[in-house]
Amino acid sequence: MELSIVSIEKPEPINFILGQSHFIKTVEDIHEALVNAVPGIKFGLAFCEASGLCLIRHTGTDDDLKALAIKNAEALSAGHCFILFLGEGFYPINVLKAVQQVPEVVRIFCATANPTEVIIAETEQGRGIMGVIDGFASKGVEDESGIEWRTNFLRMIGYKLG
Repeated sequence: MELSIVSIEKPEPINFILGQSHFIKTVEDIHEALVNAVPGIKFGLAFCEASGLCLIRHTGTDDDLKALAIKNAEALSAGHCFILFLGEGFYPINVLKAVQQVPEVVRIFCATANPTEVIIAETEQGRGIMGVIDGFASKGVEDESGIEWRTNFLRMIGYKLG
């Protein structure tokens, strides 16, 4: 077995969800879940089929995001993984539960806009995702000013009232 690292390539403000599924129907079902959760959503989705023809299946509402998803899926080339890029102004918090409710979705590795590295294991049989490195290491513990900043920020962007 060999381990390698695949860096997710994307523009800085773009969020993505990386997950694992188990069936070709994933592509259409995630598409439907997204457009039902957030009408007008912009996204690109690619899914690495792990049996049969072993193709990268794809869909989306934005051609550039779809191309980005395909590019990253080609780099990952890991069994039954999917990568979903959300258009600028769309966030995982608004669609994550809908994606998780898709019957074929097995797990979510991350949902982030951070720089991300994916740890890949490769054997004679194929490739699989072992885990992810999402962002950077902790630099300390928040103090009172950090708590104040966090609570004010969440209210400023409309996620908390008061």
